[in-house]
Amino acid sequence: MNKPLQWLPDGQPYSPRYGDVYRSRTGLAQPQQVFLAGCGLPAAWAGRPTWTVLETGFGLGLNFLTTWAAWRADPQRCAELRYLAVEAHPAAAADLLRSVETLSAADAAGVSLLATVRTLAEELAAAWEPLDAGVQTWVFEQGRVYLKLAVGEAQTALPLLGGPADAVYLDGFNPALNPAMWSEPTLAAVARLCRPGSRLGSWCVAGAVRARLQTLGFEVHKRTGVAPKWHRLEAIYRG
Repeated sequence: MNKPLQWLPDGQPYSPRYGDVYRSRTGLAQPQQVFLAGCGLPAAWAGRPTWTVLETGFGLGLNFLTTWAAWRADPQRCAELRYLAVEAHPAAAADLLRSVETLSAADAAGVSLLATVRTLAEELAAAWEPLDAGVQTWVFEQGRVYLKLAVGEAQTALPLLGGPADAVYLDGFNPALNPAMWSEPTLAAVARLCRPGSRLGSWCVAGAVRARLQTLGFEVHKRTGVAPKWHRLEAIYRG
């Protein structure tokens, strides 16, 4: 089920299927600020025996790799990090590696994080055997980091993952280009994997998406975004 993606002249990975890029030009800023910080991480997992992250579009794995790197660097980290994700069209291992190789760090602190992300990407790529369909799991860090990937369209793949999730990374291609990812049935499948208090982060603040989340029991807030986007979304599941 691996589908070729295209690499644009500026180094951006691009999906011909959806007519959109896989990630922002801001590199690690989006995973750090939109998803981790948007879900209160790394502080929220401090001292916890287990922390579970759910991602709706694994893509090239950058959110997973950044979360793993943040976990590794945090002395107060949870004992076990569980990462659940769905992806309709898994990328090839070579593209996972190329994605992080083309990133640049914005500051000195980012240099260290990026170096770790690249090291972890090599470990992930070495183990990467994406399925045609169904679920596959990978275990890293002597069993303390667990990745579970369900291959398929989000609405049908999400119920295969289990839960509950402590944090949700609501990601995917633009709603105008991939509306099914942001539809009410898909978001309802996300909500069913949450618990009261689960936090959600996303770069998408489309009014229809916010309204659907509110209907499903999320308390939704717009926050200052990561350039070039003006806003990002934070939400808490109230049940």
